[in-house]
Amino acid sequence: MCFPRCHTAQETPLLLPSEAVPVMAPRRRPFSPRLLPVLLLPCLLLPLTRAHRFSAPNTTFNHLALAPGHGTLYVGAVNRLFQLSPELRLEAVAVTGPVFDSPDCVPFRDPADCPQARLTDNTNQLLLVSPRTRELVACGQARQGVCEKRRLEDVAQVLYQAEEPGDGQFVAANAPGVATVGLVVQAPGRDLLLVARGLAGKLSGGVPPLTVRQLAGPQPFSSEGLGRLVVGDFSDYNNSYVGAFASSRSAYFIFHRRGARAQAEYRSYVARVCLGDPNLYSYVEVPLACRGQGLIRAAFLTPSALLGTFAAGPGGARAALCAFPLAELDGSMEHARRLCYTAGGQGPGGVEEATVEYGVTSRCVTLPADSPESYPCGDEHTPSPIAGRQPLVAEPVLQLGQPISAVASLQADGHTIAFLGDTQGQLHKVFLNGSQGQVYHSQQVGPLGSAISPDLLVDSSGSHLYVLTAQQVDRVPVAACPQFPDCTSCLQARDPLCGWCVLQGRCTRKGQCGRAAQANQWLWSYEDSHCPHVQSLLPAHRPRQEQGQVTLSVPRLPTLAMDEYFHCAFGDYDSLAHVEGPHVSCVTPPQDQLPLNPPGTDHITLPLALMFEDVAVAATNFSFYDCSAVQALAVAAPCRACVGSLWRCHWCPQSSRCVYGEHCPEGEGTVYSAQEVDVQVRGPGACPRVEGLAGPLLVPVGWESRLALRVRNLQHFGSPPASYYCWLELPGELRRLPASLEEMAGDVGLVYCQAQQFRPSTAQQEIPVPIYVTRGKGQRLDNAHTLYVTLYDCTVGHPDCSHCQAANGSLGCVWCSHGRPTCRYGPLCPPGAVELLCPTPSIDTIEPLTGPPEGGLALTIWGSDLGRDFAEVQDAVTVAGRPCNPEPSLYRTSARIVCVTSPAPNGTTGPIQVAIKNRPPGISTQHFTYQDPILLSLSPRWGPQAGGTPLTIHGQHLQTGGNISAFVGGQPCPIREPVCPEAIVCHTMSQASPGEAVVRVVFGRAQRTLLSSPFRYTADPQLVAAEPSVSFRGGGRLIRVRGTGLDVVRQPLLSVWLEATADTRAAGAQPQDSTPRRSCGAPAAAPRACIPLEGGLLQCSTICSVNSSSLLLCHSPAVPDGARPQRVFFTLDNVHVDFASANGGQDFVYQPNPRLAPLSREEPTRPYRLKPGNVLDVEGQGLNLGISKEEVRVRIGDGECLVKTLTLTHLYCEPPSRAPQPANGSSALLQFVVQMGNVHLALGPVLYETEPTLSAFPVEAQAGLGMGAAVLIAAVVLLTLMYRHKSKQALRDYQKVLVQLENLEIGVGDQCRKEFTDLMTEMTDLSSDLEASGIPFLDYHTYAERVFFPGHGSCPLQPALEGPGEEGRRAPVRQGLTQLSNLLNSKLFLLTLIHTLEEQPSFSQRDRCHVASLLSLALHGKLEYLTDIVRTLLSDLAAHYVHKNPKLMLRRTETMVEKLLTNWLSICLYAFLREVAGEPLYMLLRAIQYQVDKGPVDAVTGKAKRTLNDSRLLREDVEFRPLTLMVLVKEKVLDQVYKGTPFSQRPSVHTLDLEWRSGLAGHLTLSDEDLTSVTQKHWKRLNTLQHYKVPDGATVRLIPQLHNGGAVPQSLAQNCPLGENIPMLEDGEEGGVHLWHLVKATEEPEGAKARRSSLRERERERARAKAIPEIYLTRLLSMKGTLQKFVDDTFQAILSVNRPVPIAIKYLFDFLDELAEKHGIEDPETLHIWKTNSLLLRFWVNALKSPQLIFDVRVSDNVDAVLAVIAQTFIDSCTVSEHKVGRDSPVNKLLYAREIPRYKQMVERYYSDIRQSCPASYQEMNSALAELSGNYTSAPHCLEALQELYKHIHRYYDQIISALEEDPVGQKMQLACRLQQVAALVENKVTDL
Repeated sequence: MCFPRCHTAQETPLLLPSEAVPVMAPRRRPFSPRLLPVLLLPCLLLPLTRAHRFSAPNTTFNHLALAPGHGTLYVGAVNRLFQLSPELRLEAVAVTGPVFDSPDCVPFRDPADCPQARLTDNTNQLLLVSPRTRELVACGQARQGVCEKRRLEDVAQVLYQAEEPGDGQFVAANAPGVATVGLVVQAPGRDLLLVARGLAGKLSGGVPPLTVRQLAGPQPFSSEGLGRLVVGDFSDYNNSYVGAFASSRSAYFIFHRRGARAQAEYRSYVARVCLGDPNLYSYVEVPLACRGQGLIRAAFLTPSALLGTFAAGPGGARAALCAFPLAELDGSMEHARRLCYTAGGQGPGGVEEATVEYGVTSRCVTLPADSPESYPCGDEHTPSPIAGRQPLVAEPVLQLGQPISAVASLQADGHTIAFLGDTQGQLHKVFLNGSQGQVYHSQQVGPLGSAISPDLLVDSSGSHLYVLTAQQVDRVPVAACPQFPDCTSCLQARDPLCGWCVLQGRCTRKGQCGRAAQANQWLWSYEDSHCPHVQSLLPAHRPRQEQGQVTLSVPRLPTLAMDEYFHCAFGDYDSLAHVEGPHVSCVTPPQDQLPLNPPGTDHITLPLALMFEDVAVAATNFSFYDCSAVQALAVAAPCRACVGSLWRCHWCPQSSRCVYGEHCPEGEGTVYSAQEVDVQVRGPGACPRVEGLAGPLLVPVGWESRLALRVRNLQHFGSPPASYYCWLELPGELRRLPASLEEMAGDVGLVYCQAQQFRPSTAQQEIPVPIYVTRGKGQRLDNAHTLYVTLYDCTVGHPDCSHCQAANGSLGCVWCSHGRPTCRYGPLCPPGAVELLCPTPSIDTIEPLTGPPEGGLALTIWGSDLGRDFAEVQDAVTVAGRPCNPEPSLYRTSARIVCVTSPAPNGTTGPIQVAIKNRPPGISTQHFTYQDPILLSLSPRWGPQAGGTPLTIHGQHLQTGGNISAFVGGQPCPIREPVCPEAIVCHTMSQASPGEAVVRVVFGRAQRTLLSSPFRYTADPQLVAAEPSVSFRGGGRLIRVRGTGLDVVRQPLLSVWLEATADTRAAGAQPQDSTPRRSCGAPAAAPRACIPLEGGLLQCSTICSVNSSSLLLCHSPAVPDGARPQRVFFTLDNVHVDFASANGGQDFVYQPNPRLAPLSREEPTRPYRLKPGNVLDVEGQGLNLGISKEEVRVRIGDGECLVKTLTLTHLYCEPPSRAPQPANGSSALLQFVVQMGNVHLALGPVLYETEPTLSAFPVEAQAGLGMGAAVLIAAVVLLTLMYRHKSKQALRDYQKVLVQLENLEIGVGDQCRKEFTDLMTEMTDLSSDLEASGIPFLDYHTYAERVFFPGHGSCPLQPALEGPGEEGRRAPVRQGLTQLSNLLNSKLFLLTLIHTLEEQPSFSQRDRCHVASLLSLALHGKLEYLTDIVRTLLSDLAAHYVHKNPKLMLRRTETMVEKLLTNWLSICLYAFLREVAGEPLYMLLRAIQYQVDKGPVDAVTGKAKRTLNDSRLLREDVEFRPLTLMVLVKEKVLDQVYKGTPFSQRPSVHTLDLEWRSGLAGHLTLSDEDLTSVTQKHWKRLNTLQHYKVPDGATVRLIPQLHNGGAVPQSLAQNCPLGENIPMLEDGEEGGVHLWHLVKATEEPEGAKARRSSLRERERERARAKAIPEIYLTRLLSMKGTLQKFVDDTFQAILSVNRPVPIAIKYLFDFLDELAEKHGIEDPETLHIWKTNSLLLRFWVNALKSPQLIFDVRVSDNVDAVLAVIAQTFIDSCTVSEHKVGRDSPVNKLLYAREIPRYKQMVERYYSDIRQSCPASYQEMNSALAELSGNYTSAPHCLEALQELYKHIHRYYDQIISALEEDPVGQKMQLACRLQQVAALVENKVTDL
């Protein structure tokens, strides 16, 4: 592999140009290979990533084909053909349309032949692979369905296409809706194409439905002389083909049709022809029927059956899958053929069972009985085409609920799997088990609603399925076994291809499980329903204190080999397992190997796994318990918890311990675990315990009480008797009371606690107090259940007499009047102080105070002593003298009565009275009034049917009652509080449809209706557009929203949901109430800017203004820092619309707020001095990410600074010509403020510098002033020069020059800004053009040629022309060069060759570079090997220089390794150039070209007014004015017309003329020289537009030159284009006449210059040469300032590590570091020089100086001169020495004197960052190099490169042979002998062989 071509696998989706390329059919010229890099450019910029889906925007896919063996996929699409790798990476693309075409026209050349032709999309109709010839057959609908052949390796390469196709070459249907199917079959000695198609278009009537066509020969795709299915009447036989398939002997075509005469329903058929029958004599078709379904939709042929999916009809919603055994299918066809051959088509019963179909004259005949066997594929005399009448019927194996559009099948592991694709994009996997099918998996593959194409393909390995829809191609695994992580999920998936490999512990296909054939090794879900599991454990758990054996029962355990074993894993502890049948025994871990119990538990549960190696075969849990922990966790009942636990724990009563084992210590009774048997004292029932309270349960506070408790089983404590205590857990106190035990009968007794008064510290009505008993002070008895004593206090919760008397009688509470009346416990009240009757009821408040006259209002009365129960107040309440009926459910004892008012006249008023029996009535101080509410009007009168309209109901007395509700029609209208006397505000709910609805308000049980003013529901507002769709986070950007019905919205909002941190929510959000409570009469409050939502979200909103019914004006909400936007949407009352829905799918994006630098960077508070008329340049970051320049407002005081240009990093504005006033009047300084939406940035004060008014001066005075200023500047410069000449301090010189430069740059700053503004506008237009055409990068082929062989023209390697009689030498020469290529793979040979050549004195530096490039070319396919050679040579070079001067290494190209290194970097950095550095470099080039072309350029001298290079500066002031065309010469016209076209595809400037047109007949060719040219003396001036007096706005056009005798032949121009056009020579003379354009060259002859001898004259000449550049330095500075941004961007792209540094650079720098360390070089300066010489100066400087190496552009001399200055600046920035300028410094160095220190820092930082990054390993580099080598295939210059290399070997043949023979290793490898063999083959050299 010698030369690369650009074929790279790309990530999907493919980004193609949005505009299709129109093509005039049938010509193919627009699709020349030159266009392919342009079309592929966007995809080439994508990273190389693994993809399992491929899509192409705005492209519809039609067909899919798979190349057998290689696995390459081919996608046929509308106007495109795609070539994909098996992983769906894009490899190539071909453009096939749109074309000018019409289905009513035959293919044409002249558009006049088909007036109805239109630009038509070319749908792919047929896509087939021909494996034998390695060709792809592609047929489109265009040009009547003609086909073309393309290379399988590169679909972009067309192998054949008919220029003028005949009728016999119309293959595919010419309408996209008509299917075409086909097969490529191999016949003896040739391939044939079988094509079947439906009827489409009026020109397709003569094309038979089935044809056999040739693929090779003089007329490919022609059916001439081959079989055609002849049809009598196409209307009766309009077959719709579904598929075509081939078996080993036959081809099958599946189709359906609906006959015009005999049948109205669709019927399905299968037709068969022999593969070896090119004449279709063997054609037989039979009907197919799937029970209940007649229309076949998709089919697939398996080795044993034909699968078909059927539907009831075209619109059938259900589908059935039927399988037709191939033997039965062939048998049915053979039966029909036999009847038609031998029985005239008649069956045994005389019924016609076979016939000849398609309306032909042939009929069934009666031939000999052995005719079917004698003519298995028919013959000329046999009837054809035969159609069987008896359908082949099959029962459905599967019924589905949706239409099926695709079917495929796979037989694997002995099972048959069917894959079904439906019309909704779902893929169904079906297991065909016998006569039944089962869907075991369905997944959504394509977009919802997009049908899966019938081209459903399984790859050759049977592991993946390729699924095609109209929008995408997906690669789906046939079986996704690895996705099931465990056995259960593996078997439950019911995937017949998957099973559980027990000893591997993973879900695999059967072939992937090594022991699958053995029993219990591979479990299949259809046979094994249970995974390996632990059926039982013995014992189930163990105490943690003892180690023992555990037996696991594991059924169906796999059998191991003799040297294999299982082991048990208790957590992290391993134990060897002993297996006996299904039983496995393991030893538990010791106590110190067990983890501690988790806090609050009495055991630790560990996973117990039966392991094979590191695979868990079966797993369960095993627990280790701790009896002492059981006791510690159950304080209230330790014994019960101990013996009742899950564990085998026993209780020792006397010592109060919970133990494991057999029993308690000697002499102590034992309460055994409940799990024990055959013992009496066991379980919780045997524990000593307190069973309950014997009395009392209720204990009054303050009264002495004695408690008694029942106990049981205290006999277990034995003797002697012990003391007992009662413990009460009072609030804040644990009280201990001595207790006494009184034995009773049996094991039951009583414990009495000492009598005690209880007064808890906190007063509560009732306090439950836990109580328990201890034996002694620490041995607690179990409580049988939770025991409480209830302390109650009558004084709490009974505030009045009624409450007290209503208390529970068992408490004994009475109302006591002793002292302060209160509720007390009866015995605590003196006998005479008990009150039996309660005082008068007291009414505190009533609400509401008004109600409707109809009554029915619920009135609430609050007070005290309002009765002891409801019966006392049932008839006791009156309101204004009217009875009020209390509601029992709402009554609260003594405190609240809720009653329903009775009707009363309007205006009735009075107090509320509560009269309880036997007590005086209670009367309220508040009065209740009956009033009549009245509804008057509505506002607004309409709103959207979705609801949400804030509706205001106006009226009188609306604040009537407390239960007010509103309704609009039948829908409630929730009221917004408060209700005011004159207005109610509610929010409407949604309505089913637009229309009017009556508003009504319900006041209790009364309602009022507003019949006169119904509310009208209108259609919901619709949004159709919203722009812009981006804003800064600060918000405030104006968003224009367009739609319909927007004026019905009351308060439209633009909202954003934010995912915010807690701090952000706390800082930016108000409380949840988004509609703050209003007060009557006050204006409505604005909604809060941000409110918190559920789930931690924050909603921020702004109110939009309704401009009209079709326009809303919104401002983007501000987003707090730290918050992430989740959703942006509009709220139109109740209508919520996402921003993306209103904007065509484009969501709203928030960008970071812009950052602007202060005007005075050094001292931000110092006023910025502004000269009137200057343009202000403000620097920043991210300035145009979220706003346009029209929206930015800049103010200086109260005046506005008009924004002229806004870029990412700069804002240019034009300030007021006169100083405005301060904005606030408080400060005398003018503040400079930039407003971008809500973002306000104050950049400091501005001070206008006062200048005399220019308008007061006449023009002459201004000119004089200008001249004076020029003289003054010249004087200052002259004085500066004199001062520098006399100064001896270099530092002061340096500083002075910098000060002068800074002053000069300040002086030209305004001009730079204006120029930059124009330049940015041009660059913005250029960026828009580049989006469509792309940057004109050279393809890799041309790029490598230009880099490897600079100065050799465009074709450095041309094949040698063969002389007469040399044809026979071609084969041996080729063989010899192939052997030389193999010989170069020997490292010893290659290094010996290089060293030997370099030792030869006559081997020039040019030869070294040439041989190095030839080697780079020859070894390009083995970049790893080439890299190793470069490393070795660099190591030798370093060893050579380290003994001399290490800093000189790589400084020049003195040996081959320097050129090899350059080429190696060029190869490795090509992708980096295209993806990263190429764009800023190209923009710099175009910016330079634009700036140079804006001013005059002398066509003779090549000097320009705008340049950076003083040697190319046009110093004279040339008068010029721009015309409307803005042109001076032809080249500028070409640059504008073809600005988006690569230079190689443009016409030459010398082949065109410029013609000026005036009026209807005025034509004038504009020439550089003609009879009108002005000649004075011996000077002739070139003509200009001014010379011809071309007016402004004139019409000019480019026309071909009529006389172009020096034209280059077209073929040569295409294959080997000439070099660039060179400008006119300066001394070009014509008959002694000098030419000049803008200025005359110096007229002084050389002899006069030589005669100058006066020293004074020489000094004067030198002074003049020095003075002129500095006078015009301002012009150079203006150019420099305008281009500064583009220079910075380019340097930043080269020297930035923000992106990953190319691995080649990291690898090279690491290697140089290793060399320095190896040779003990510690000087950082040396290493800096090495890296600079190897990369920056060797590669990047070359790219900066010669962009034509990278781009397809023309670089003029003027642009080249500017690039030279920039490249020199880059070189100066890479040096380590300090950069100083002085009086002798060139002007070019002065220009960038201020920037170079900054660039030096960038270089240092670049080296430092690369050094600190992760090292690039040798393996990583090799992997990257292998990928690079694989991306480029060989090119035809391989042998030419080797032949050129051999010429150099031939020159020094003897020296090379000697060097190889002298090397002992070379002798063993016979390298010299092998080279002699090469020489013998290449040049017939006689050798010693």
